[in-house]
Amino acid sequence: MHFLAYVVITIQLFVGLQCQKLPAKVRKCHFGDGKCLVESANALLRDFPKGIPEVNLNPFNVLPVRNWLLVNDTQVGGAWYYFNLINQINYGFENTTITEIRGFDKDPTATKIEIHGKIPRLVYKGDYVAKGRMLWFVDIHSQGTSESDFLNFRFVLSLKVRVEYRNNKRYLKIYELVPNIRLDRWIMWLDNFFPDNEDLTIAVNNLFNRNWVEFWNELEPGILRLFETVFLSLFENLFENVPYDDLFLSNEDS
Repeated sequence: MHFLAYVVITIQLFVGLQCQKLPAKVRKCHFGDGKCLVESANALLRDFPKGIPEVNLNPFNVLPVRNWLLVNDTQVGGAWYYFNLINQINYGFENTTITEIRGFDKDPTATKIEIHGKIPRLVYKGDYVAKGRMLWFVDIHSQGTSESDFLNFRFVLSLKVRVEYRNNKRYLKIYELVPNIRLDRWIMWLDNFFPDNEDLTIAVNNLFNRNWVEFWNELEPGILRLFETVFLSLFENLFENVPYDDLFLSNEDS
C-alpha cells in the first residue's frame, strides 16, 4: 500500500510539472538577450492573446481588474469626493508592442529589470460609485457604468525581484513593480452621474475631458497603484508556475 501511494504521488507530481512548461511555440532566449526577449514577448502577445492556461498565464485581450477605490476624501467640509471603480474589465493589452527589455540575467537580482512598451488604445469598462460634495451646495450620489480610453499609452516597468527555491528549482518572485506611464489622451465617460439631470451629466463629462491633464495629474498616484496591480497580474502567475531557468535556453542550447 505504501508503494502504491508512492507511485500515485509520483505520477501526480510528474503530471503537475509537465503542465508547468511553456508551449513549444513560445520562443526561448538566452539569459539577458534583450533583442531576443523583445521579439519573443511580441510573438507571445500576438500568438496567445487569450493567455496560456497550462501555466496560468492570464488572457491579454480581456483582463479583469480588481475593484479600486480611486478617491476617498475625508467626508467633511464643503468639498470632498469618493470614487470607487468596480467590476472593471481591461481591453487592449493584446495590442501591446514591447520596445525594450533589460535584465533577466542568469542571476535576475544582479541587474535592473525594465520592460518598455506601448499600446495604441487601452480601454477600461465597468461600474462606478461616486459620492461627494462640490462647492458646498451640490451633493453627489451616483452610480452607473464607466469607460476610460487611454490613447497612445506608453509604459516603463521597473521590477525588483528575488529568487525562491522549490523542489530544487528557482522561481522568480516580484516584490516591487513601479510603472512609469505616459499617454496622449484620456477620455472618460460616466453614465448617470447626475441621475435626475442628463444635461448636467453631459456637462460634467465634457468638463473632465476638456481638462483631462489636470485630472490626470491630480489622480496619477492612485492610477499608478492601480496599474501596478494590473501589470503584476500579467506576470505573477507565470513566474509562480514556471521555474525561472525553464523560461530560458541553457548554455548548451543554440
